[in-house]
Amino acid sequence: MKFINPKTDYAFKKIFGSDQSHDILISFLNAIVYQGETFITSLEIIDPYAPGRISGLKTTYFDVKAQLNNGENVLIEMQAFNVPAFGKRILYNTAKMYVNQLKLGEIYPELRAAIGVAVTDFTMFNEHNKVISQFTLKEDELLLNYQHSPLKLVFVELPKFNKSLEELSNITDKWLYFLRKAPDLEVVPESMSIVPEIEKAFTIADRVNLSLEEVDDLEKREQFERERIGALELSKAEGLAEGIEIGEQRGIEIGQINLIKRLLQRQLGELNQEIEASLSTLSSEQLSALAEAIFDFSSIADLSSWLETNCPN
Repeated sequence: MKFINPKTDYAFKKIFGSDQSHDILISFLNAIVYQGETFITSLEIIDPYAPGRISGLKTTYFDVKAQLNNGENVLIEMQAFNVPAFGKRILYNTAKMYVNQLKLGEIYPELRAAIGVAVTDFTMFNEHNKVISQFTLKEDELLLNYQHSPLKLVFVELPKFNKSLEELSNITDKWLYFLRKAPDLEVVPESMSIVPEIEKAFTIADRVNLSLEEVDDLEKREQFERERIGALELSKAEGLAEGIEIGEQRGIEIGQINLIKRLLQRQLGELNQEIEASLSTLSSEQLSALAEAIFDFSSIADLSSWLETNCPN
């Protein structure tokens, strides 16, 4: 058996956002958002995924939207890359989902909480080692929830989950293991197959059960992901090389500045802060010119006059 990678947004939506995925999504959300408690008993998947609907591949990302049995709305997104302002995007989309509940003429009591779930294949919060972090609106000191917490953000950082198969102790662990390890497995582990929803997720993820159109779409998406990784690695390498070159040049300039400061102090005495600040802004060429003029100065005033004439900025 060969399983598709649920960490790609295309595969994630197929597994968790298809017409047949209701029980899978219920189990997953109860495990991730409600610590394995059976809080959600039913839901409606909004705009369920249908095969072969990829268009504008390079500008499209997939998410899963659902309305829970208590009227709350949830947005789940699988994010493979740490793009700029990703945290703000999740907050914005969750807040927009909350606001857009009201239609013309409806009243505020009709509003239900909105939950944004971001599953990331990168680390977002270096301050702690928690795999799952939840954020709500709270009073600063008393930590009281604001009006039943109308907004909730849940972040699942997959790189922080390092449990082995033998260490899985609950339904949350098993779903996290599925997300991280499914493409590396050849069979469904017995300890996971006893959970019907996870076994069903493996069935959907089995490449054998994909149509030719779905396989083609999936391969295009995986190729795109590889190209993005390659482009990021190339950009990092080029940026590092450029940074080293700039750093080396800046190191030379700093050495020049320190040498000239010492020469000026021997010639004129202590330099004031304004002079030192001016010296720090000089280019390599200006520093070389100043080095030639040093022994013509007899006072700080001569130095100031030279700087004003030769370095007016």
